[in-house]
Amino acid sequence: MTIALRLTAPFLLAVMAAPAQETAEILAELAAITGLEVKSPVIEHTMKREELKEYFEERIGDVVKPEEIRVEELALKKLGFVPADFDLKKTTVDLMSEQAAAFYDYRKKKMVILEGDGGAMRDMALVHELAHALADQHFKLEKFLKKAGSNDDGALARMAVMEGQATWLMSEFTAKKLGQSLLDGGPMAGMMSRMAGAAGSGFPVFSSVPLYMRESLVFPYSYGMLFQQKVLEKLGKDGFAEVFRRSPQSTREILHPEKYIDGDKPVAVKTPVPESRKEWKELAEGTVGEFDHTILLKQYNSSLELIAEGWRGGQYTLWEHKKNKDKVGLAYASAWATEKYAADFFKAYKEVLKKKWTRCEFTEDGDSRVVGVGDDGPFVARLDGKTVTSLEGF
Repeated sequence: MTIALRLTAPFLLAVMAAPAQETAEILAELAAITGLEVKSPVIEHTMKREELKEYFEERIGDVVKPEEIRVEELALKKLGFVPADFDLKKTTVDLMSEQAAAFYDYRKKKMVILEGDGGAMRDMALVHELAHALADQHFKLEKFLKKAGSNDDGALARMAVMEGQATWLMSEFTAKKLGQSLLDGGPMAGMMSRMAGAAGSGFPVFSSVPLYMRESLVFPYSYGMLFQQKVLEKLGKDGFAEVFRRSPQSTREILHPEKYIDGDKPVAVKTPVPESRKEWKELAEGTVGEFDHTILLKQYNSSLELIAEGWRGGQYTLWEHKKNKDKVGLAYASAWATEKYAADFFKAYKEVLKKKWTRCEFTEDGDSRVVGVGDDGPFVARLDGKTVTSLEGF
């Protein structure tokens, strides 16, 4: 799922306006750390907080179409990440209005700063935003994110590259002021990652949204930073550009950076097709990665989330009924490292089916096939070797 991420990427940061000389000095230091030259000054624009909600609503209109929001909201609901009454657009605007205090707008090539004092975190946050600006001058962040296409898991991985690098540079900048470096081998990188992961906890809207929304918003900062750390330890300064030029294709590579370094790619899988295909049309498709499966298992049975480490590929397709658009079915498929992992996940997925719907009745419950009726209608899930598939709502 990508729309909320594209719109709320700057949600952790708070800064106030900085003198142009200070901005230039920070950019120069970032250039020295990364080896990426500063190609042009960064334009700054100050905005009043009461103007923020209107700005974000306009931004949503510029970035995504209403149909895209509808489809993404449907995907979140069908996969079980959010409840049936969840409003993606409203939640996204509320999150952005609550938390954003400054952000680099890579579409307009300017840094937007809210009036007011950002407090003790001001300097660190300013470095983070200027890191985005520097990366944008070299790698065109808007195009970088769009290249993921319908690969939702790949889009989250790319967001982790972008936010992880900015978070790493923010932390390294701070460490250098103390005469240290994240590359010294000490505990500072882990400490900074944990701080990034906890940064949203003090906001009421953030704390109230579904688990998937919270985790997917924090993931690019916390795990993305640790990913950048491992790449830099392996590749040195070249790692700053390498992660943009050869971007990871899955969140598995972010969670396990050695997979990225080794060039380990996801397995391609195909979703099953409903028997009554002539009555349906494909509405959308996308990928579900290790991160998605981790959260899905954590949400419905936290003791089973480690099964997600066996993920090797995942795909979903939404089908819309040709005569009744209120009827939307889900086709899902995932590939696993071993038959044991697949069997464990299949067993866990049966529990997901029971808990993600208000109504779930099994008419057949076997070790490799389960059939029944849920809130969306009939469903059938299958285990076949290293693959798990499901058709729901047909």
